[in-house]
Amino acid sequence: MALIKQIRQRTGLLIGVIAGGLILFLLGGDLLSPNSSLLSSGQNIVGEIAGEDITYEEYIARVDEYKLANQQRTGRVPSEVEMYSIREQAWQSMIVERVFKEEYGKLGLTISDAELVDMVQGKNIVPELRQQLVNPQTGQFDKSQLVSFLQSLETADPAQQAYWNQQERLFADSRLRVKYDNMLATSEFATQAEAKGEYKAANTIADASILFVPFYAVPDAEITVSDSDMEAYLKKNKSKFKSGNAASIEYVSFSIQPSGTDSAEVISKINELTEELKAAENDSLFVLRNSDSPSPFLTIRPGDELPASLSGNVSDIQVGQTYGPFITTRSTYVSYKISDQYEGVPRLRASHILFSTEGMDDAAKAGVKAEAETVLAQVKADGNFEVAARQYGQDGTAQNGGDLGWFAKDDFVSEFAEAAYAAKSVGLLSTLVETEYGYHIVKVTEMPKSTYTKVASLEVELLASDVTRNEAFRNADAFAANAGNRNEFTKNATAENYRVIQANNLDANARNINNLQNAREVIRWAFADKTSKGEVSTVFELDNAYVVAALVSKRDDGDVKLADVKEQVEAQVKNEKKAEVIKAKLAGKTSLEDMKAAYPNEASVTEIPDLKLSTNVIPGVGFAPRAIGAVFGIKQGEITQPVREDVGVIVGKLNALTPAAEIGDYSSYQGQLTQSASQRTTYSVMMALQDLAGVKDYRYKFF
Repeated sequence: MALIKQIRQRTGLLIGVIAGGLILFLLGGDLLSPNSSLLSSGQNIVGEIAGEDITYEEYIARVDEYKLANQQRTGRVPSEVEMYSIREQAWQSMIVERVFKEEYGKLGLTISDAELVDMVQGKNIVPELRQQLVNPQTGQFDKSQLVSFLQSLETADPAQQAYWNQQERLFADSRLRVKYDNMLATSEFATQAEAKGEYKAANTIADASILFVPFYAVPDAEITVSDSDMEAYLKKNKSKFKSGNAASIEYVSFSIQPSGTDSAEVISKINELTEELKAAENDSLFVLRNSDSPSPFLTIRPGDELPASLSGNVSDIQVGQTYGPFITTRSTYVSYKISDQYEGVPRLRASHILFSTEGMDDAAKAGVKAEAETVLAQVKADGNFEVAARQYGQDGTAQNGGDLGWFAKDDFVSEFAEAAYAAKSVGLLSTLVETEYGYHIVKVTEMPKSTYTKVASLEVELLASDVTRNEAFRNADAFAANAGNRNEFTKNATAENYRVIQANNLDANARNINNLQNAREVIRWAFADKTSKGEVSTVFELDNAYVVAALVSKRDDGDVKLADVKEQVEAQVKNEKKAEVIKAKLAGKTSLEDMKAAYPNEASVTEIPDLKLSTNVIPGVGFAPRAIGAVFGIKQGEITQPVREDVGVIVGKLNALTPAAEIGDYSSYQGQLTQSASQRTTYSVMMALQDLAGVKDYRYKFF
């Protein structure tokens, strides 16, 4: 059984052998999932968006669109891990259609025909196309391939035309979302008063003494927590434990890691193949036939890194030489042959600060240019280009200090590229560069390089053999067959010395269980309507283990009961009661030293000479924002009231306060606040719109 499943996974095609096999191949088996509408036609609702039910059939049709696009792009059937991402993209696109498109309409956001043409064949070709259409000889985007493809569309088969139409729609949807997000981001503004407050919080310094009494100073035995205490706490703090559907399981894992014999066989194989690679006349053909790597023949462009396993072991590569085998972080063995090095299209690395002028009239552009000139002079004076880029940059590179990475001359608009490639050395260009996007301050960080390297990568996976896998499966299958319920599950595991592992409050949409990756099938079993409390599963095959699980409990969305979160609630109630005990013991004492004497072995007094209001952490103590705020709320020489934090009880004394010096310009802090708020706004609005639309996701029942 294990061997058959392994063969099926490796081929990706052996799903069916009758006429329906082609359909299953295209749909990846989703039609015959355990909860498929074909198998249970009465329950085919996968979710709800804006009051509208989303049927299984409608959702699968959208998934198929994205799946087909993925297959066209990669040339292969997507793996189950990739299918998760594809299903998410399909679901998000349906939310956008029903939620965001209404917003686009209200705001008048559109994508013009001219803009779409520019995105697919003009000066601003979308990254998705650039990544797909690469010349294998140069490693660069090849616009001639795109032109040839577009010219051939009129006579292409309907499937290819449908694929391109879908791609154009996706490009347009993506650009609309970018416009919407950018509009929201640029609507944020921080006032001078807010900036001044931010500056003072970051630069006012308190010299403080901090008394810290951890909760463990009070022994657990001295605290009594009743069910009524916990019920009261849960009722008062239900939002802390609010969650979606959740289930708790116990499971036994039967490892299918490679044995010593398996490792020896793989080492022998990679050594043998490495010798053959050395003598191979056609390196690319050899690795295509023999390598387990998804990209066995690489063209390393100027500025790109060599594979880590190669650069980490070889300092000076030579054409024609073979290096390895080396063991990788992926538990594979790999050897490399340097097939060729040649001079190609130069690439350089640069950074920029963009001051956008898109949509502005000449007067507004003049104002932007003046601002850019001022910042350029500032950067020339202080050399802090990266800081200025984060503060003033108006595109996605700002958060990376303006870094554009390595690029060829044809990758950028001509004005920018000409200026960057005209530089005689690394450093800041002395004048602004104007393009259709605005004004750029440009810094060349690496001069052009033109050496391309072709590398053949021979990789062999270290996998468990069929003998190893079948032995593990027999043990798991026997264990599952002899456990009719959870009690027998526990009893038999103890008798066989198997470790029973707990996984509490699993989310219905989770994909992993503790350290078990890609365990979706186990989670879906736990949440299936037919799975009852105490039931034991059949054997699940995961990436590196067979798993047998028992369902402990499950609850519906928002239905939080004490039994589900008792351990967490009990800990919180216990700490609350310990805090009251500590506060009572500190009451009446007027110095930190006297307070410490109440808990001489557990309490500590720490001197913090540079405490700032902008921080949330007290060194040596931990996360304590309330205690820090309390210190800044008292006068010099005073002591705060005891403050309960998650780590314990804290009392602070303000020894001295050094106010922040007044400065003439708070614009940098204003920029930081605005940028931070802009980043939050995009996400917050997205979540708010989804909440308002009442998005309900039941896909966990199907996938």
